[in-house]
Amino acid sequence: MLAASPMALSVSQYQELARATDRTVGRGAGSLDFPLLGLFGEIGSLLSELKKKQRDTVSYFGYEESVVEELGDVLWYFSSLATRAGISLSEMSLQIHRESARGGRPRRQPRDIMFAALQPALKATGPGAQDAFEATLMRLAGEAGKLVADFSAGRIKRNSDLLSTHMSSIFRALIDAANEAHVSLAAAAHRNLEKTFDRWPEKRTYPALFDADDDPAEQIPRGIEMQIFEKAVNNQTYVFLRCNGINIGDRLTDNKLEKDDYRFHDVFHLANAAILGWSPVLRALFRVKRKSRPKLDEAEDGARAILIEEGISTWVFNHATRLNDFEQLKSLDLGLLKAVRELVSGYEAERCPLWLWEEAILRGYDVFRQLRKHRGGTIVADLTKRTITFKKMTK
Repeated sequence: MLAASPMALSVSQYQELARATDRTVGRGAGSLDFPLLGLFGEIGSLLSELKKKQRDTVSYFGYEESVVEELGDVLWYFSSLATRAGISLSEMSLQIHRESARGGRPRRQPRDIMFAALQPALKATGPGAQDAFEATLMRLAGEAGKLVADFSAGRIKRNSDLLSTHMSSIFRALIDAANEAHVSLAAAAHRNLEKTFDRWPEKRTYPALFDADDDPAEQIPRGIEMQIFEKAVNNQTYVFLRCNGINIGDRLTDNKLEKDDYRFHDVFHLANAAILGWSPVLRALFRVKRKSRPKLDEAEDGARAILIEEGISTWVFNHATRLNDFEQLKSLDLGLLKAVRELVSGYEAERCPLWLWEEAILRGYDVFRQLRKHRGGTIVADLTKRTITFKKMTK
């Protein structure tokens, strides 16, 4: 269970929770290669954030947030590497703490240590000392480079103590970098776990539908059967939507010189409704905007929310086109999911966890590929069961 407060998170608790989120264990990736490459890559990402700050100076507003996130990611791979190597991070942390504490060893030897104890003089706010931070990041990268070099040369395999030595040096540099950036490692670790469990929870439980407590007349229909089909009109092929025998919405083309079947994209709005319980577009089509709640009607169900959903549909579609419409994919890139949620920041859909967005997108594309193949079909969206399925249309 993730601690409610970052300050209550201990090093051993973090290592155990991070271990539970390692998705590659048991799939032929039990060696040190994966976490070692990840650690080196994330340190590189941290250096990249510093480079952006130096290059763009005033215009780069996301620097502080990015540093916290990247430090958390470095910590996750560092913890994963320690776990696979059978190294206790709490023992390593206690040793570092003892060496840095004044007056020698404490009388009582604890078995665990809080992250906060590793940064007793941390400044709570304010920008880090840029020059010192840059120098320490270079040292951190150098220590990681030494570890990678010894690992690739086989020296780690021949001398297991060498790994512990390298990791202690890396951890010291990581603590120093966090101090100089004025970043709490406890906060970075806590945020990292929140992000990880948001993406890969131990148990997937669907949240309540956003309009669960609203008047049924202002709810997205819990069961939708919509026919999406092509029809030629004046030598131009359009896609039509029909529900309960009534055509709804506008007839659609791809709106692009190069045909790509985006005309079938309303299936993505159906998937959003079925899986997320969110679709301002469908609310408008079915005339179930929450008029009795004027603030929701204006903000959550209004024109801007509709444009945001349409924008997400287009943006994800462009990404999917490069990946064969996500065919045979079981998961999506974390960066894509984070970008989607950033687009709905400030709206109710922001509360949807990343794993739910992934499910909505993948299920929507499962049906989209069927629509493309059969040039139409009946889409069944069940908001109660959180499912969306495809049926061939009967002629």
